[in-house]
Parts: sequence; C-alpha cells; structure tokens
Amino acid sequence: MPVIAVFGDSSIKPASAAYAEAVRLGRRLAEAGHEVMTGGYGGAMEAVSMGAREAGGATIGVTVPDVFPDRSSPNEHVTQERQAVSLIARIGELVEGSDACIALEGSIGTFTELMVAWNLAFVARFTDAPPKPVITVGSLWRPLVAKLADELETDASLITSVSTINDAVTTLDRLLQA
Repeated sequence: MPVIAVFGDSSIKPASAAYAEAVRLGRRLAEAGHEVMTGGYGGAMEAVSMGAREAGGATIGVTVPDVFPDRSSPNEHVTQERQAVSLIARIGELVEGSDACIALEGSIGTFTELMVAWNLAFVARFTDAPPKPVITVGSLWRPLVAKLADELETDASLITSVSTINDAVTTLDRLLQA
C-alpha cells in the first residue's frame, strides 16, 4: 500500500474551507488505497487524517514531542505514531518514509517540507531510484516553484502543480503507475 505524505497548514480550523478540503483529500487518498502520513498534530494534519480514517484508511503521524511539549499526543485520527527526535528528523521521516508527497497550502513549515521533497527528487537522478512524485495543490506554490526553479536553475518539472484535490489524487495515481 503506497504511503503518501501530506504537508499543510497546522493552523487551519475545522470550520474553514481549507480544513474541509484536507478532509476530502484524506478520504480520497484512502479510497484510492493509499496510507496517509502527516505531522500528526492539528490543522491540515488532523483534517487529512480524519478523512482517511472516515474512509477506513490507516494514518501515520510523525510527531516531535521534544519540539512540541504542549502537544502530548497525536490527533485522535492517527492509527500509528512515529516519534522523531527533531524537526529535521520528522521532515526526513515524512519525505523518505513515503512513496509520494502532496503539499497543500501552508506556511514556513509546509514550505520547508516541500523544499526537502523537491531536493530529494532532484538528487534522485544521481542514483538508480526514480524521483518520488511531489504534488502541490492550490495557487500558492505554482509561482513560487517557477520563480525558485528559474533563480536556482533547477528542475521545476519535478513538482506537479494542480488546482484541486481531485486533480491531486488523479495525478498522484498516474505518477505512481509511471
């Protein structure tokens, strides 16, 4: 069963449209036969986990108790907790422990996770491993990825930008089968 890491805004609230979309993503991923991996706490992480669990899917939460001592446990929808020793180790576990990554809109943490996923997809060309799919959802990342690819002279084609949750799951399944 492919494991899909999902990154997103930890501060979105259950009443928001972004939260509802993250729930829908989790549900769609589970229905497509994927296991979901997130940072394990609130916001988009909770929403994606909730959607996956509602569809009968398994969820992995990679937590960092030493960094977030006020968060005593993962959200209630996580079926398996993996504790990381640092934020860097958590990002490594999310990216390296998954078969693909999806970035919803977010802030600096989501940006950092996306950059690590992009970099590992880039350096995969130096090994025999194909790059893992990296997908962004929404309007935030597309111009940023294009700007960074141009300025840093790197490969923007390693990130697939889509507009909707439905497009993300359809694209993910196509890329995983390629």
